[in-house]
Amino acid sequence: MKKEYDFSKGVRGKFYRANASLNLPIYLDADVAKFVQEFAKRKKVDPQTIVNNLLRNNKSLIQSIQ
Repeated sequence: MKKEYDFSKGVRGKFYRANASLNLPIYLDADVAKFVQEFAKRKKVDPQTIVNNLLRNNKSLIQSIQ
């Protein structure tokens, strides 16, 4: 790494996008991940679909916890 860097030609906010959204990864515990993967394999769908459906079906329960 250099001791000094020249930012004189830098442009502030060049890559900033106000409407950008991030899809952050969610890590499941090993037992839950195994269950979801096995269930998804039996149903022949993507594990992401299984997790989304489980959360959608329990949305009211999750909201009542808040």
